[in-house]
Amino acid sequence: MHKGLDVALEEVFHTGQLDKVAGEQCSPLQVYSAPSVITASSKFAKPRVFLPVFPGTNSEYDMGEAFRKAGAELDYFVINNLSYDAFRDSIKEMAKCIERAQIIAISGGFSAGDEPDGSGKFIAAVFANPAIVEATHDLVNDRQGLMLGICNGFQALVKTGLLPWGKMGRITPDCPTLTHNALGRHISTMTQTKVISKMSPWLAGAELEGIYRSATSHGQGRFVAKPELIQKLNENGQIFSIYVDHEGNQASNVPHNPNGSMSAIEGITDPTGRILGKMAHSERGKLYRNIPGEFDIKLFKSGVEYFR
Repeated sequence: MHKGLDVALEEVFHTGQLDKVAGEQCSPLQVYSAPSVITASSKFAKPRVFLPVFPGTNSEYDMGEAFRKAGAELDYFVINNLSYDAFRDSIKEMAKCIERAQIIAISGGFSAGDEPDGSGKFIAAVFANPAIVEATHDLVNDRQGLMLGICNGFQALVKTGLLPWGKMGRITPDCPTLTHNALGRHISTMTQTKVISKMSPWLAGAELEGIYRSATSHGQGRFVAKPELIQKLNENGQIFSIYVDHEGNQASNVPHNPNGSMSAIEGITDPTGRILGKMAHSERGKLYRNIPGEFDIKLFKSGVEYFR
């Protein structure tokens, strides 16, 4: 960049001051050493993955391709909100799709332009429909199915209460949230994350304390929660991924902690490990063959193998 332009934009983009942008901090997180002992009660040669597509979703094909390569059968469904009748019919069909599926996967994007009042709210509102609540709880609790949310999907899982509680509706002012990045703007960059828990079946193929490269692209990815809740989640093994620096240390500041998340948290699960959410785009690893590092956290393969 031209020196004069660099200086002119410094106050806007903080191009030379990234290491001074810090998130809210807690105590360092500990590695959770207990392995996953969860197995599916029902077996499927090709588990069916339901991928709902909301207005603004833009990563469904990347995620679907990752599941297809892992051996899953895909079931896309576009939510139609052009009229009341179309939306009502979409809700009915969505409930049927969940009833047929073994996995619900919510991909990234900017659902409804991240409105109303923040990211993932539109998706959360759809999942709050009584028919969808019943079908989702049946899949996760009664049929021991799996749920995955990446980026916008992670935001939606947090705003429904499915993360970190495993049930919808438990939303209070004390709940964790994903809010605006510490930089105050959208970020699009490569990050390094470390796996600190393998409690979830989604992580059966990952290496404990392994470091993985991922693409991040979001405006509201900063994980915020009360310190005592973060400590409890860490003790339960529900915090499975953190942002790290080049030496593999838990990152405090931007750019290694790209959004300024508390305790560098990148991804969490529910208490069973069957519901998992993360900000970094693990489904996009095949796009960055000219960048060194390990991209495959075996997320999709592990999710499919859980049913075999």
